[in-house]
Amino acid sequence: MSSPSRTDRPAPDAPIVAVTGAGGAVGGRVARRLARAGVPVRLLGRDPSRLPELPGAVAAPPAPYGDGEAMRRALAGAHTLFLVSAHESPHRVREHTTAVDAAVAVGVERIVYVSFLGAAPDATFTFARDHWHTEAHIRAADVRHTFLRDSLYLAAVPAMTGADGVLRGPAGDGRVAAVAHDDIADAAVTVLLAGTGGGGDGTGGGATRHDGRSYDLTGPEAFTLTEAAEELSRATGRTVTYVPETREEAYASRAHYGAEDWEVAGWVTSYEAIATGEMATVSDAVPRLTGHPATGLADFLRRHPDSYRHLLGTG
Repeated sequence: MSSPSRTDRPAPDAPIVAVTGAGGAVGGRVARRLARAGVPVRLLGRDPSRLPELPGAVAAPPAPYGDGEAMRRALAGAHTLFLVSAHESPHRVREHTTAVDAAVAVGVERIVYVSFLGAAPDATFTFARDHWHTEAHIRAADVRHTFLRDSLYLAAVPAMTGADGVLRGPAGDGRVAAVAHDDIADAAVTVLLAGTGGGGDGTGGGATRHDGRSYDLTGPEAFTLTEAAEELSRATGRTVTYVPETREEAYASRAHYGAEDWEVAGWVTSYEAIATGEMATVSDAVPRLTGHPATGLADFLRRHPDSYRHLLGTG
C-alpha cells in the first residue's frame, strides 16, 4: 500500500479538505492519509467520539447530511468536500442533495463523491440508483466534481459468508471485481491532493485533470462467488461453499433479520447485479491513480485474517 508520507505542517492558507464519514472505513483512511501529507483536514462524522485525532485536522460539530444549516456551518471555509455516501436509508438521496447544496452555498469549490460502480437510474442494485441521482444533482450544481465509483468491498466477501461456511445469494455464475478499502483511499487521496497543493500549485489547478471525471475503482480481477468460496476455503482451512439462491429463496433466507423491505431489497439486488454482469467491470483506475497494483481477494485475505475470523470457530 502506498500513501503520502510527507509530515510537514501545511501553510496557514492551505486549502481545507472536509472529509465526511471520517470515523468510518473509507473516510477515516482518507483523513489519515491527507494528514500525513500535511493537508489541513476538517473531520465530519455522525459520532464525534469516533473521529481520529490527527495533526492539522479539526473536528467539525456534528452535522447530519440532511441538516442543511448544520452542514453549512461545518463546511464553511472548506475548499474541497470529500463526500462519502450516507448510510442506506429511504431518504439517502435527499440527504446527499442537502449536503451538496450546503457545500455550494458556502463556497466549496470541489466535491469528490464516493459513488458506486454502474450507478444508473435503472441499476439492478437498488442502492446504486441512489448514487446516480446524487451524481446527477452534483453535475447540475455549480461546483467542480469527481466521482469515485467503487465496486463491492473485498471485506464484504467474508462478511457475507455465514458462520456455517455458506455464502448464499442469487448471484448465479456472475462475476464481481471487488475492491479493497485501502485502494479506494489511496485513489481518493491522489485525486484530492491534485487540488489541495499536494499535486501542483496549491490553488486547485492541479485538479483540473480530474474535473468531471468518473473513475471505476475495482480489484484486479472479477471472480464468481464459487471462486470466492474456494479462496475462503484456502484461507480458513475449512470448506466454504457458495449456494445459489432464487430471488424468492434469498428473501426468505433473510427474513429472520427483521429488516425493512427497502433494506432487504438492497441486499438481494446486490447479488442480482452480480448475476446480470453489472459488477464484472475490471478497471485499471486503481493502479493508474495510485502507482501500485490493485489488491486481489487472496492478498486481501492474507492481510486481513480478522475479516474471516467468524469462519474459524474460535470465538
